[in-house]
Amino acid sequence: MEFKFHTLDVFTQERFGGNPLAVVHGADDLSTEAMQTIAAEFNLSETVFVMKAEQPAHSAKVRIFTPKSELPFAGHPTVGTAVLLAELRATEAGGGRDALVMLEENIGLVRAGVRIGTAPGLVSFAEFDGPKIPVMETSLPDRADIAAAVGLIPGEIGFANHQPTIFDAGARILFVPVGSRAVLAKAGPNLSQWSRALGVHSDIQAYVYCNQPEQGDAHYRARMFAPSLGILEDPATGGAAAAFAGVVKHCDDLRDGMHKRHIEQGYEMGRPSQIELSLEVAGGKLTGFRIGGYAVRVSEGTITV
Repeated sequence: MEFKFHTLDVFTQERFGGNPLAVVHGADDLSTEAMQTIAAEFNLSETVFVMKAEQPAHSAKVRIFTPKSELPFAGHPTVGTAVLLAELRATEAGGGRDALVMLEENIGLVRAGVRIGTAPGLVSFAEFDGPKIPVMETSLPDRADIAAAVGLIPGEIGFANHQPTIFDAGARILFVPVGSRAVLAKAGPNLSQWSRALGVHSDIQAYVYCNQPEQGDAHYRARMFAPSLGILEDPATGGAAAAFAGVVKHCDDLRDGMHKRHIEQGYEMGRPSQIELSLEVAGGKLTGFRIGGYAVRVSEGTITV
């Protein structure tokens, strides 16, 4: 059987930046094992498999795989798939500028608004509503073990009100704040120490970040390490940005209203990425958030199974 696929670079307006994504179409008859095999073959952070929606009003049902396992939800696959489906639908309809894409993911229904780049040189932008308000876990490895797992020393972790936390907004993320971009640059997954140091948390993704971004319009700079998922480092992680909404609310003094935070990621990998995070606070609580970014098509073809 042959299946059509596209690849996109997500959270960037430039090809060969951002986070690469593969999207396989017409995957209704593929088994879970076949999907996992294809994802391992693409060997990207995530591969999306598009199927017919279970509800007629929705755009598609999707499943998301890393090279090693399936995810209930992920941000850059959501943005990239929403952009791609909106662009393909607009082409079939003979044009269009804005679209609403409803994706049935394992976490539930995810709604994304897409602004299609219609003029030459314009890139499409998608923003989705967070499917789950981040929840903070109370169980946490101690600081020395966290430092060992990400190749740092305990004194390099933390700044201002930001201390290590774990939040879950569809994926469990260990957030590790560091005091400078220089410290961030030398961080990395210590594979010889990872499982020992993190113990029961060894399957978690580690998001190391600082508040010293390179770009003037950004608020944070981040790196993501997920060796248990087959991802030593991820260039742009929308699912982690979703959980980061909980970190920002927890650590920063946010008043009721809308707040925007821009995150840069992937610079140390040569894959510059920009993620837009919008938070809504009401009654002193985080009540909603959105993740947005650009995506540009790179290639298309068929894969034989």
